[in-house]
Amino acid sequence: MGYVFIVGACVFCQNIFSFNPLRVPSIMVKGTREPMCRGCHARAQETRKQAGLEPWPEPFPDAYEAVDEREVW
Repeated sequence: MGYVFIVGACVFCQNIFSFNPLRVPSIMVKGTREPMCRGCHARAQETRKQAGLEPWPEPFPDAYEAVDEREVW
């Protein structure tokens, strides 16, 4: 048994981070789901709140951790 995580750039800040590909918060950009880091998600929540918009769901507890390879393949 092994574990999998993805390394990619945050859609907002472009910082590289690792994440669970099944659980990371993401948004659609030009038809592709793009991941967002924990910090940008928190900042976006505050911006949405100030704008009177509904908050996005909170990230799953394991959104930024490795996932069992059997869940991915």
